[in-house]
Amino acid sequence: MVKIRLRRVGAKHRPSYRVVVADSRSPRDGRFIEIIGHYNPLTDPSTVNINGEKALKWLKLGAQPTDTVYSLLRKSGIVDKSEHQKGSKRKAIADKETK
Repeated sequence: MVKIRLRRVGAKHRPSYRVVVADSRSPRDGRFIEIIGHYNPLTDPSTVNINGEKALKWLKLGAQPTDTVYSLLRKSGIVDKSEHQKGSKRKAIADKETK
């Protein structure tokens, strides 16, 4: 399965992240398919720079964003809340709790 997730880059105690498309079996900072943006949580406000065309292309091809990346995509205006994929762990847990 292909995931859109964060890859940590940066010095000790100074994290910054690349938003990458990677195979879910690869380690967090390991091999990736494509870099589609970056995220710096240390600036005020946080810096989020994601290429919307590349992100939408991978989402249409079936890539699953992690919860953190999904929230970044939503804040950037790339994805609407209603477009979230059905495979989300959070949604599955919420569905079980309501039954």
